[in-house]
Amino acid sequence: EVGAGDGPHFAHYPPAVSEVLAVEPERHLRRLASDAARGAPVTVTVVDGIAELLPLEDGVFDSIVSSLVLCSVTDQEIGLAELHRVLMPGGELRFYEHVIAERGLGKAVQASLDGSGIWPHLGAGCHLARDTVGAIAAAGFRVEQVRRFTSGPGPLGIPFVLGTARRHSRHP
Repeated sequence: EVGAGDGPHFAHYPPAVSEVLAVEPERHLRRLASDAARGAPVTVTVVDGIAELLPLEDGVFDSIVSSLVLCSVTDQEIGLAELHRVLMPGGELRFYEHVIAERGLGKAVQASLDGSGIWPHLGAGCHLARDTVGAIAAAGFRVEQVRRFTSGPGPLGIPFVLGTARRHSRHP
């Protein structure tokens, strides 16, 4: 799990999962994640690291979870290349991310907030105007399933995606 935060997902891993390696760059959140790992139904090891430079060997994981991370990585392309690198061929990326609206007022507002630097500054580096699904595909993943939905009022609701993608054998 990349960008594990304080470990809110640990309790939801099913018994079929043999082990979780949770990567979290922020020291305070990493400490909280370590506490949450002790109560998880599966073995969870929490380590320091960032998505753009994972402290892991090539092709060692059969799946990766990314939840509200790809909006805030400094370089999304490099972060996704790292996820691709550590995932074994045919491995699965499961993602839950907010993304840029597909059209209209929401898209304009998101682009404006991102472009001004206001939202990334207030949101700990979060970027509202990223086409994360497109970036996942460009990084060498085959996007298999995407469910789009919004949270919030009308045209200003923040769009989210929940999906799965599979690593191709080689980077494009």
